[in-house]
Parts: sequence; C-alpha cells; structure tokens
Amino acid sequence: MPEPLVIVFDVNETLSDMAPLGEVFAQAGVPRELAKLWFATLLRDGFALTASGGKESFAGIGADALRTLLEAAGISGSLETAVERVMAAMQNLSLHPDVPAGVRALASAGHRLVTLTNGATANSEKLLGAGGVRDKFEQLLSVDDAPAWKPARAAYEYAATATGAAPSGMLLVAVHPWDIHGAAKAGLRTAWINRSGSRYPSYFEAPDITIAALTELSPVLAA
Repeated sequence: MPEPLVIVFDVNETLSDMAPLGEVFAQAGVPRELAKLWFATLLRDGFALTASGGKESFAGIGADALRTLLEAAGISGSLETAVERVMAAMQNLSLHPDVPAGVRALASAGHRLVTLTNGATANSEKLLGAGGVRDKFEQLLSVDDAPAWKPARAAYEYAATATGAAPSGMLLVAVHPWDIHGAAKAGLRTAWINRSGSRYPSYFEAPDITIAALTELSPVLAA
C-alpha cells in the first residue's frame, strides 16, 4: 500500500476517550451503561437524517436524545441540568493514552494530518489543544461544513476537496467500522483501531490496516 499523503482522523472515540461519560450518567442517578446507548442513539438518528436527506448538528441531536433517554430512565433531579452536564463533559474529554505519541510519529514521518468529525470543530480544537498535539494537524474538519454526516460519500469528498487530495491518497483512521466502510466506499484507504479486541463486522468493507493502538500505525506505513 503506498503511503498516504493525508491521514484523516475520526475524533469521537477514535481520538477521545469517552469512558468518563459513564460517571456523569451515574451522577444523574441512571446506569453508567446508558452513556453507550445515548451515543449509539445519537449516531443512529444522525445517520437517519443523512439517509433521508436531512441534517442536524451533533449537539442538537445529542441534547434531545439525552432528554428522551434520561426521562425514560427515571432521572433524579433536574433533567436540563443533567443534559447540560453530559454535553459539557463531551466537550472536556481527554485523548486516549496512545494518541499523542502516535500523532507525533505520523507527523514526524511527513504525513499531513487532519480530522473529520461528525461533531463540532470547537470540540476537536479543545481536545487536541489540551492533549498537546493541535500543532500537528493541518486542518480540523467537521461535517458541519459538509453536505452530510459520515458515512455518506459526500462527507469524505468534502475532506478531499478541503485538503486538495485525491481520495486514493488519503487514509481514514477510525475505531468505528461504519466509518471505515464509508471511507472505503468513497475511495479512501482505511486503518481500523481495534483497542477492544472486538470482531470486525463481515458486512462492512474490511480495513486495509488493523492496529491495536495508534502508535502502531507509523511503523506499519513505514514498512
């Protein structure tokens, strides 16, 4: 596989560690596991809007989905306060431990690094800035400026246009198989970070590269 000129990073869960969200849900008096259901619901509804030709912001869908789930779970205390706390926690996540060194190695190898998130650019700025690697990224892209959410082809084409690169010269890095599949269908190379050791779904396009941590990617590309 030829080395890509542009490495495109998904942000939520790929770069950011979302595990601490469970504690915020617990503080609201609901099960920690509801954090995973909320994020899955948020993505599902964002995908549904994209598939039907619509579009809404990540934060807009996230807050409304939270109200529905928290009410159904019998939240103790103020619903709006709990929603505000969860949404604020999403804006104050930290990088996974393997990310800073992995990013620096890729930048040192001469790759161009960008993000492409279904979330807001401001969140990416804060996350990467706090993690000390913002300067390694050429651009922070969001589907807020694209015609559709990932995994729609238009989202990846937007990234190609924004970076001036051909899709074949780009590599998407993500933990989400649906993102890997969408990027592959749009002509990008793909690298799946499998931190959990889970099985890759057989119904999605397989990744070109599978790694357990971002620190493994630069040596794989160099080889």
